[in-house]
Amino acid sequence: MTGLAVLTSGAASPSAGAEAVAKAPVVQGLTARQGLAVLKVKGRAPKTGYARDQFGPAWSDVDGNTCDTRNDVLRRDLADITVADDWCIVLTGVLTDPYGREMISFRRGTKTSAAVQVDHVVALADAWTKGAQTLSRTARLRFANDPLNLLATSGVLNRKKQAGDAATWLPPRKSFRCEYVARQIAVKRIYRLWVTKAEHRAMVSVLADCPDEPLPSRDQVSVPPLQEPEPEPGPTSDAPTPPEPTSEPSSSVPATTTTEPDPSTTTNSSTPTATPTTQAGSDPRFSTCAAAKRAGYGPYVRGRDAEYDWYRDADSDGVVCE
Repeated sequence: MTGLAVLTSGAASPSAGAEAVAKAPVVQGLTARQGLAVLKVKGRAPKTGYARDQFGPAWSDVDGNTCDTRNDVLRRDLADITVADDWCIVLTGVLTDPYGREMISFRRGTKTSAAVQVDHVVALADAWTKGAQTLSRTARLRFANDPLNLLATSGVLNRKKQAGDAATWLPPRKSFRCEYVARQIAVKRIYRLWVTKAEHRAMVSVLADCPDEPLPSRDQVSVPPLQEPEPEPGPTSDAPTPPEPTSEPSSSVPATTTTEPDPSTTTNSSTPTATPTTQAGSDPRFSTCAAAKRAGYGPYVRGRDAEYDWYRDADSDGVVCE
């Protein structure tokens, strides 16, 4: 069983149409300035009722690929990654932070994972005060897990941003601001969120330096599919290949024939019959954790489930196939 793999590279009632808002088409060929022109400009709504769970459980598997959204984004945005046996959980990788251009080495762990965080480009709290509270719960769940609205970033800069909009926070890396604002506009257009006057002015100012900045679409930022590992080869025999038969006599010495006993008529009461066993590290039913999970098995906990010993606990958290 391979241990890891390396790869390179209560809200208000919903408004009319809210159920389908996340499926709104993204028009190809629009610029960010054209997208901004169709956004409504209004004041903030009260933040009353906002909570993270209004947008559903964090990092839900909305696309149904058996991998949570955070790890989907890490697989998309990090380079030189290693993943666990389930082909989902990212164990290590390297991020070139889009907000500050810093190179960050990521290592999964209770004390290290926070170095790389996944930012909502349009923050959840900001969205709540600009129209999201009128969306259905299903639409808000899609919003919180939409790859277009997510970027792996420096944990330090993500904490500095908090729930800021373009009027209160922009990436310190100026060369990324056009792309950043364009993504905010694209997300707000899809989910029919508005901007404040100050936010609108800030966006106009940024886009003045890049009037042709395109409006991004979902298909440009989709997460990569899970890559199943190749099946492990079966055991090979070290026995030498028998020689090809020949009609030529190989020797002048007469051949001696040995008759083997017939196993169907021969018994040996002193030799017990061997019972097949499963070696540790090898699941007799599935070749990977991903296959086990698709069949409804897992997770397996150390000390509780015998199946735990069939898989490598790559992040040493006492749970496999999670």
